Amino acid sequence: MSLPEPRPQDLAEKVVAWQKTSGRHHLPWQNTQDPYRVWLSEIMLQQTQVATVLGYYERFLERFPTVKDLAEAEQDEVMPYWAGLGYYARARNLHRCAREVMETWGGRFPANATDLATLPGIGRSTACAIAAFCFGERSPIMDGNVKRVFTRYFGIYGPTQKKAVENALWAKADEVVELAPASLDMAAYTQGLMDLGSQCCTRSKPTCSLCPLQSDCYAHTHQAQSELPSPKERIRQDERYAHVLILELNGQVLLEQRPDKGIWGGLLTLPQFDDAISLQTAALHWSDEEAIALASFQHVFSHFKLHITPWLLQVDESVLAEPVAGQQWQDHEALEQTALPAPIRKLLLGLYQSKDSEQLLLS
Repeated sequence: MSLPEPRPQDLAEKVVAWQKTSGRHHLPWQNTQDPYRVWLSEIMLQQTQVATVLGYYERFLERFPTVKDLAEAEQDEVMPYWAGLGYYARARNLHRCAREVMETWGGRFPANATDLATLPGIGRSTACAIAAFCFGERSPIMDGNVKRVFTRYFGIYGPTQKKAVENALWAKADEVVELAPASLDMAAYTQGLMDLGSQCCTRSKPTCSLCPLQSDCYAHTHQAQSELPSPKERIRQDERYAHVLILELNGQVLLEQRPDKGIWGGLLTLPQFDDAISLQTAALHWSDEEAIALASFQHVFSHFKLHITPWLLQVDESVLAEPVAGQQWQDHEALEQTALPAPIRKLLLGLYQSKDSEQLLLS
């Protein structure tokens, strides 16, 4: 008996029907055709889980309710509302994109994927998602969830980062939309693919019994769910080391702004050094005392692991406490609202919370 084969001509309608009964309908960026809100959610959701994005999305919109508000702000005003989400180039491109929408497009996002993809930080899949959700354009998407659904449904092997594999996936995505009826609800189809990947066709232990595509899915038919998508080629993760100086003066801590390019681009962080000798040499500018090493910790980026050793140095009022260009003193109480990288925020808030607890015990 021959096994069932994938049927691209049926896929879109099945996904739409499933989404309308079983998909997600409660997310704050759904049920709107406002390109600004859809664009913001799509950028935030890149490399970030929905549960994490929810709070950031609401706070961001409260501060920057329109693309005009975002464009008129300075980058330094934007970064605190992104701090902790990671991949900070997204925030810088978000700001650049808002200004370009205002300057080049008269404050209105272009209404098609081709023009949307010319804007800073908007790739092909994001452009197609905005065009589908906001303008009903028949433009297929290809994010991580969709790649997982399509590799399993069509039986496409090979790491999805490989250009040939990605091209094959896009070809299938185009075919599905081309074969779908003219009446296809593009917003429901696009959301449905995302929902399938997050709710049913999950990385591990997919719930095939709830999937509308199971009857002719290659992976389900051949019991190949654990093989698809094909695993990434293993690359040995680099290990790097950094020393950071926590310099305290009268309830303030010294921060410096990172360059736009590189890790934590555009954020405020602690002065950073390659080794302990360089750090202690810099500390002599502030005090004759040596900085005290605190417990080291690790922070994992996508391509390397960073080992961070913090050093604490308290200076008194007799010190000439004029920071150099790019540095500033920040009150401890303001750190929660400061654009700090997540591990540095956690380090400082943990340090000062423990100090506050000690003071209460001593008082």
